Amino acid sequence: MTIADRSQVPAARRVVVKVGSSSISGDNAGQIAPLVDALAEAHGRGTQVILVSSGAIATGIPYLALDSRPTDLATQQAAAAVGQNVLIYRYQDSLDRYDIVAGQVLLTAGDLENPTHRTNAQRAMERLLDLRILPIVNENDTVATHEIRFGDNDRLAALVAMLVKADLLILLSDVDALYTKPPQEPGAERIHEVAFDDALEDVVIGSTGLSGVGTGGALTKVSAARQAAEEGTAVILTATTLVTEALRGEHVGTWFAPAP
Repeated sequence: MTIADRSQVPAARRVVVKVGSSSISGDNAGQIAPLVDALAEAHGRGTQVILVSSGAIATGIPYLALDSRPTDLATQQAAAAVGQNVLIYRYQDSLDRYDIVAGQVLLTAGDLENPTHRTNAQRAMERLLDLRILPIVNENDTVATHEIRFGDNDRLAALVAMLVKADLLILLSDVDALYTKPPQEPGAERIHEVAFDDALEDVVIGSTGLSGVGTGGALTKVSAARQAAEEGTAVILTATTLVTEALRGEHVGTWFAPAP
């Protein structure tokens, strides 16, 4: 179905929710439980939910006794191998409260560009959803290379939404909405809705994130939102702390209208 406005969100058949590293790792690891609460509420009313979660590298860093995010690919891969295991455990531990089972899906950009791999991924995701499993998708950082990496999971989330023909994509971060300029600057105004053909010519969009553990920023989120909207998927950009309200169709964040 086409979700024309927020009032139709609770009736969405299939929703992709993307959460960034800074929202569910380090000092914010405690946000996993309320995020799961929101996903479980939507799952309980019959919505098929897919979570695209960053955070494998950020979660693995403390276990490798590193002080900051590694810059070399090999150490990033090592951190991801450790962190992905811990991250999925934390999600499943929280989902157990609702008797919901998670399914781990790791993808590279090459997987979605190769027709055979893309078809296999699509078939697996459809079957997981049919079985009422909650897929948790992340980039396969352990085998990804600089040439084929998504670069940020906002783009991955948009591609997953297109792959499964989702009705709605929710992009979560540590900022509650899109603003006319970086929200920390004086005079920044929240943008409530973005029409499908709005070029956002008067908006100054920052390209960097607000934390040291993520790789995405406002620029990547707007780009991902446009990509999904062009394929007919409505998009909400908001803060992780507002995911419950977003999934209930309340007036939070920035709404990107889908292509008519």
